[in-house]
Amino acid sequence: MDGPGRRKRARPRGLNVDHRLAQGCGVPLGRDCLSCETRPHSICAALPEGDLLDLHALSTSVRFGAREMLMVQGQPAASVYNITCGCARLYTLLPDGRRQIVGFALPGDFIGLSLAQTAGFSADAIGPVAACAFPRAGFSHFVDARPALLRRLHEQASHELSLAQEQLMLIGRRNAQERIVCFLLGLQQRFARIGRPSVTVPLPMGRQDIADCLGLTIETVSRTLTRLSRERMILLVPDGVRLLHTERLAAIAAG
Repeated sequence: MDGPGRRKRARPRGLNVDHRLAQGCGVPLGRDCLSCETRPHSICAALPEGDLLDLHALSTSVRFGAREMLMVQGQPAASVYNITCGCARLYTLLPDGRRQIVGFALPGDFIGLSLAQTAGFSADAIGPVAACAFPRAGFSHFVDARPALLRRLHEQASHELSLAQEQLMLIGRRNAQERIVCFLLGLQQRFARIGRPSVTVPLPMGRQDIADCLGLTIETVSRTLTRLSRERMILLVPDGVRLLHTERLAAIAAG
């Protein structure tokens, strides 16, 4: 959970990613959509077998090393990505140069679904990331011909809008402890939805990332986590946090 260090201004690798990278994900490249472990947890679950084969024909398996860019704010967004392994950081750069993290993409999440031709945010790999990349135009035509998939996309867009509204409320109306507890419980729920329920919440992002996401300083994040640990509500473990007293944490999150 160390801070991220200096940020690199790298060009997005897109479909030309070096496939030797991101070996830590352990996801074989080129596997078909039918055997993809991520499929039940993504919009791809709406597709029958024949459509999955067509979707696979559109896709290219790509891998990103830590801090490599998937897309860059304001630059052409040529690809749509479905994260199959790892975690991507989504952020915007404010006019004064500061970074605002707007979210983290986990396996099953799609990045770049906006209709805009340029990226509205930047996305980079926190650690090794594997993804399926689809050319934007081809993916758009594929979706337009499949109403069930289009409905799932609309559902995901509505869910993302709801999350964005919750994020604004989280930053604007809650104290530091409430923000961090809500963040941890939210991550636990997201991992449960992708088949990884556990009292131990993985934290692939660093404390600086958490601070930038929640509108806090890294010192405040560290102090708050230490206090929650001292009060035996959480246990800090390597690369994550174990939630020891979910009832008390839920009460804090409720305000």
